[in-house]
Amino acid sequence: MELQEKIKEYKIYLIIAGIIVGLITFNIYTLTLVNKDTEEEQIYPVKEKETKNKKIKIDIKGEIKVAGVYELDFGSRVVDAINKAGGITKQADTSIINLSKKLDDEMVVIVYSKNEVISLKKSEKTDIKEICPKINDACPEKVIEAIDKKETNNNSSTKKISINTATKEQLQALEGVGESKAKAIINYREENGNFKTIEDIKKVSGIGNSAFEKIKDNITV
Repeated sequence: MELQEKIKEYKIYLIIAGIIVGLITFNIYTLTLVNKDTEEEQIYPVKEKETKNKKIKIDIKGEIKVAGVYELDFGSRVVDAINKAGGITKQADTSIINLSKKLDDEMVVIVYSKNEVISLKKSEKTDIKEICPKINDACPEKVIEAIDKKETNNNSSTKKISINTATKEQLQALEGVGESKAKAIINYREENGNFKTIEDIKKVSGIGNSAFEKIKDNITV
């Protein structure tokens, strides 16, 4: 009888011990989930706050009341920049720029005059680059594409390219001249002045006799 009673006592102790171990395990698991949730709650709001408080600076000019560089909140649009600069003048025409375009740091926004826009819309011969150049980040993407297409067509013509005034894109249209060589040409003339003869381009790093032979008939000074 005593043996049976002791066995019963051991079983009770084992059950109690099992319950205690189960409770401890459950508590540890629960605390792990709470800590994980807390960490996630701490991470995301911080990132959101950093983005929300981020500032950008843009340069706005043209037919606006007060041209200059302005600081705006991240996510601002062209119309916000115009309002920040005091609004447009009576001569302004915003029909060819995208007022809803989101701004980014270091963007340039130009508001054109009515006369500039009229000359663009009326004359097919008007150089679109003069009215809405790449420097204007407020231009719609379609206008930028038109500029690129026009430049490509000009580069593919028989007209020679001036190595003293050509842009990086125009230089890249030359046979064998990639982005790195085009940059090297521009850097050379900025540091040493204009090329006096087309042969001087061989002084640029990466352009030797073989490269010169490929482009000599298509370049000028």
